Amino acid sequence: MAGSSSADKGKEYPGKMTVFVFLACLVASSGGLIFGYDIGISGGVTSMDPFLIKFFPSVYAKEQEVVETNQYCKFDSTLLTLFTSSLYLAALVASLFAGYITKKCGRRVSMLGGGVIFLAGAILNGLAQNVAMLIIGRIFLGIGVGFSNQSVPLYLSEMAPAKMRGMLNISFQLMITIGILAANLINYFTAKIPGGWGWRVGLGLAAVPAVIMVGGSIFLPDTPNSLVARGKPEKARAMLRRIRGTDDVDLEFDDLVAASDATEAIANPWSTLLQRRYRPQLAMALLIPTLQQLTGINVVMFYAPVLFKTIGFGGTASLMSAVITGLVNMFATFVSIATVDRLGRRKLLLQGGTQMILAQFVLGTLIAAKFGTSGVAEISRPYAIGVVFCICVFVSAFAWSWGPLGWLVPSEIFPLEIRSAAQSAVVVFNMIFTFVIAQVFLVLLCRLKFGLFYFFGAWEVAMTLFVYFFLPETKGIPIEEMDTIWGQHWYWKRFVDGGGGGGGGKNNKVEMTSTAV
Repeated sequence: MAGSSSADKGKEYPGKMTVFVFLACLVASSGGLIFGYDIGISGGVTSMDPFLIKFFPSVYAKEQEVVETNQYCKFDSTLLTLFTSSLYLAALVASLFAGYITKKCGRRVSMLGGGVIFLAGAILNGLAQNVAMLIIGRIFLGIGVGFSNQSVPLYLSEMAPAKMRGMLNISFQLMITIGILAANLINYFTAKIPGGWGWRVGLGLAAVPAVIMVGGSIFLPDTPNSLVARGKPEKARAMLRRIRGTDDVDLEFDDLVAASDATEAIANPWSTLLQRRYRPQLAMALLIPTLQQLTGINVVMFYAPVLFKTIGFGGTASLMSAVITGLVNMFATFVSIATVDRLGRRKLLLQGGTQMILAQFVLGTLIAAKFGTSGVAEISRPYAIGVVFCICVFVSAFAWSWGPLGWLVPSEIFPLEIRSAAQSAVVVFNMIFTFVIAQVFLVLLCRLKFGLFYFFGAWEVAMTLFVYFFLPETKGIPIEEMDTIWGQHWYWKRFVDGGGGGGGGKNNKVEMTSTAV
């Protein structure tokens, strides 16, 4: 009923995992460092008193009020949330331009440009003298994130052999988790720097992952898919031989050329994405990144120190608790790397979704039992440890399911003719909901109180049902043969040209007749 696997695994191309591909994907995935570092550093510096005193004195004054103050509403500040969420609005806009540049100039150029712009933002934030300078720096960081998040997942999926595409693509998410962990550790140690300027170190050190990304992008090759699409077939064939470790690449090369021919027949990939035949891909481009954010994970990760402070942890203790969740996040990602190409995408998403549901409802109940609706309470050390444990259970489930697969699945399901536009749409919807949730989280925490955790838990129920009924398995299918899965799915086959006979196929993709929506 749910289309749990694909009966036809498509073609199997000759080739193997080569050291060259592994190193190229490792370098490219460093784009995840800049995103992860920013997620981790933002929540940390906003929990540091010297930072709040300099830029957000009203928040600091409210924080210093006696314990009888409603803990849910201590950090409710529009300006503070604007600082955090301005990055995601900038990333949203940047990803629209990144799609065009990625298509016309290649994936490598987009990654290089994103790294340079992110570097400029890191310098501005580290030297910030006022809120305006902080937010302008955040906007530069957001542009860098928009470019990297649009291009890196595509690069990884196109370079990787089909049987190992999941593992290599998830290296992007692994780098995000490493960035988060590094930021949490830096927050913990810089908070102790005498003189109260540790926040400058944390914000300025965002330059380090940016330099890694820029340096790596200079030496990276472009993908065969991109080279063919830009009219460089001989370079593409030579690159395909190099990354597959064999001269027998004719079958895969011919499919790349056929996909490129379909691309040439399309004047506007954005309007093409809206055609009926691409309805499954459009739905996934919209729903997967949206639902990924509605897990509530970014709330937990970039507000973790604030959240822990809210429920009674001291300043340094809250930062250490964030380090613990960062460690869990990173190590749990290895579970996904080890199992995604063996168990498949659906099983991980279903298991992770179920675990997140349980963790959110237990967490909400623990906070409700102690704080109620008044938000006034003292919590014991064992109780606080229980809260951290529940958060770790939630984070681990996300880290081996919706975290990496929220980027992997969209990057591998789009045909070449709409790939850059569709991946831009993925980033746009991801950033829209990241921005919205970041902007309203502290307000929702103040208004919904412990009910906020039930709110996210309800969304996790919805997304788990969505995976069960509507997401087909993509494990092991060559990226240019991915269109076959929609024609075999119980629901999506009604939208695909050719009905249930195995998807649109190459011939249908080249025939660009308009279909009624």
